[in-house]
Order: sequence, then structure tokens, then C-alpha cells
Amino acid sequence: MTTVVRFAPSPTGKLHVGNIRAALTNYLFVRKTGGKFMLRLDDTDTERSTEAFAEAIYTDLAWLGLKHDLFAKQSERIAAYEAAADKLRAAGRLYPAYETPDELERRRKRQLAQHKPPIYDRAALSLTAEQRAELEAKGRKPHWRFKLSGAAVEWNDLIRGSAHIDTASVSDPVLIREDGRFLYTLPSIVDDVGFGITHIIRGEDHVTNTGVQIEIFQALGAAVPAFAHFSMLVGVGGEALSKRIGSLSIESMREEGIEPQAINSLLAKLGTSDPVVPRATLDELVADFDLAKFGRAPAHFDPAELKTINHKLLHAMTFDVVAEDLKRLGVGGGAPFWNAVHDNIQVLNEARGWWQVVEGPIDPVIEDATVTSAARDLLPEGPFTDETWSAWTAAVSAKTGAKGKALFRPLRLALTGLAHGPEMRKLLPLIGPERAAKRLSGQAA
Repeated sequence: MTTVVRFAPSPTGKLHVGNIRAALTNYLFVRKTGGKFMLRLDDTDTERSTEAFAEAIYTDLAWLGLKHDLFAKQSERIAAYEAAADKLRAAGRLYPAYETPDELERRRKRQLAQHKPPIYDRAALSLTAEQRAELEAKGRKPHWRFKLSGAAVEWNDLIRGSAHIDTASVSDPVLIREDGRFLYTLPSIVDDVGFGITHIIRGEDHVTNTGVQIEIFQALGAAVPAFAHFSMLVGVGGEALSKRIGSLSIESMREEGIEPQAINSLLAKLGTSDPVVPRATLDELVADFDLAKFGRAPAHFDPAELKTINHKLLHAMTFDVVAEDLKRLGVGGGAPFWNAVHDNIQVLNEARGWWQVVEGPIDPVIEDATVTSAARDLLPEGPFTDETWSAWTAAVSAKTGAKGKALFRPLRLALTGLAHGPEMRKLLPLIGPERAAKRLSGQAA
């Protein structure tokens, strides 16, 4: 049997790290098993779904290297959902209910006040045909609920182990709104059946939904996929990420200069027993992947850890790998510049700052005029090489008596305006004789 999994985002917003963790986990699983990865747009929410968000999803996934084998849009499959709804109605599993949201909320509050579970009491099932007709004559339109069995639903979760949900403790889910639009659940199941989805891998916040959905699969006479629920992604302190999810969008990370493989390397290992290490390719992550490595504890996402991984990946990259991106950033200097600065940046965009240091103009800092004046007088003619710095600073030391920090700090401050940075033996040839002389004289250059 060919393994088929799906990633099913709604084009109602931008993808963030939580979305991509789900996409990546499915992708790695199916590539390890030699199956197919499906991208499905759950776009039945016509009020919020936009083509712009859909295009952003395609862009983000392509940038991360998560290529799909199958594709579908739910908005193009309404007829299939209507047919499934008719089948459930005929089987007595889909019934009309007429309560308004306000009525349901008042009922829920009464149940809580009576220390009862706030689940739907199935009052609609006791309505006669005449009562339903009377409600509809008054303008009420029904929403449609799936009638749960009230039994315990059990499954072997590929991460959590033996799992079960008592459907008697869950409200009959609404599958169709009053206006006839489908909610998430039924279209998702119909598509899972129609496209032969064999495994559903998602966050543990869907565990209760799984019990409900298994009953709908069964009511439709369909095979039930295997399920796996990984732990939730939280912040460093254990807080939910939802409040700052905008800053964790894939688009914002791409614009910041984060490498796609830094994101993949981190998200592939969070919540597993494997250490987080930078991986240069998705194939390396596929080779490591195993659902058995996933634990039950929350997975902590730390932006600082992401930048550390990004830094390590950049350190290992040769100039030819980043040449086009540097050009896009307006950074010159070629391989000599990249070899000088790549150890001092966490994200690629920071290369622009170091190019500004090289090209100028900068405001030099003259901390010790005696040292910088002597250095200007002893500055050799160009062109400079990697050996120039060593010979030149030795001459300045001999003339001024300055050594160590007292020698090198004033020269770095004058030449770069900064107290720390890349090796000066590599930066000096890029700065060049003319700019160096002006900066040592205290002139902006």
C-alpha cells in the first residue's frame, strides 16, 4: 500500500512555524516510507480565504523545499461533500438543529451552573415535522449535526500509543452551517477518503476531533486512516505561541535572512529524542526521521536557537551558494568579503551591515590619537593582502610601544567604528588604502 499524507492549510493567513512543523513532519514521514505528499487547500471559508494567501503558501513551501505530489482545493469539490451529507442523512446520522448561537450559549451556562458537562442535549432530535416546519416558517434555517454513537472510540496512535475518546462526553458536531456552507470536518474526511490518505499526522490539539472523525469515516463506510498526534509547540517559557505568531511567520523569517534549512533542521527535531543540529539538506532529515522518536512533552521553540542553527549553516556555506542572495542584498566584495564576515553573522541580512563597514562611509572612532596617527603614517601602499595587517601592526607597535588590546582596539575602532567584528587581516584589504588613511585621520569615509 502506498503511503499518502496531506498538509491542509486554509488560505486565510500566512504560514507560521506551527503550520510548517506539521507540514514538515508529514513530508519527512512520507519521504521515508516512499509515499506521496499532498497539499490540499481547505478554502471553504469563502469570506476569509484569498488567492494572495494561497500564493503565499505555495511560495513558503517551495522555499522550504517541501514539494507536493498531489494537490486539491476544497472549493472545487463541493459536489462530493453534498453527496456525503446526503448519505449521512439517509443513514440517520446527520440531523437538522434550529437553535441560535444565543440559545445554545444560554443552555450551556445553565448546564455549567448545574455542574453538568456543557454538551449539546440533542433537543433537535425530539422536534416533530410540524415543529420543524413552524420554525422554518418563522425564518429559522437549520444547521446540521452529526449524531455520535455515544460509545468509546479507540485507536492506536503512532505517537501516543493506545488512545480513546468517549463520544458521550462530546457534543454532536455541526458539519453544515445555517447558510449551507460546510465546516472543516466533513470536507476534510471526504477528501481523506477520496484521495486515499493513509496517515493523518497532526498536533495533539486534534485528539478529541479524532474520536469524532473516526465515527464519520465509519458512517461513510470508509477505511479509517492511521493517526499520529505530536505534542504542541510552545515558547521558551512554555507559553502558547499564538499571541506572537505573526512574528513567527515563514515570510517574516525569510525576509529576516533565515535560511530554509535552519527552519527545517530545528522543526524536524523539536519534540523528539534527537539533538537539534544543522542539516544541509532535507534528505539528511529524512534519513533521521522516525515517529518513535517523538515524545509527549511540549516542544519548545526558541528563536535564539533558530539563529544559532542559522549561524552554523552560514559558516559552512561557500560563497557560490550565497552569491545570488548577497547580490540581491546589494552586497559586493565577492568571496573575500564572504570569507571575512560569515563567522560574524547569524542571518544573511546582517552581511549588509558589514558591507557598509567596508564601503562606508562610516564615522571612525579615534580612541588613541597617538596610535592612529602613527598607523596612518606607517600605512603601506596598496594593494593590501592578508599579510598586510600583521606587518603593519608590528611596525605601529615598534613605533608607539602599544601592544595587545592597546594596539588593536584603537585601530579597529578607527577603521570600522566598532569594537568587535571580523578579523582585521581580512577586512583591511577590503577597506583599502584610501579609506583606511581617511579613517585613521578621523574623517568619515
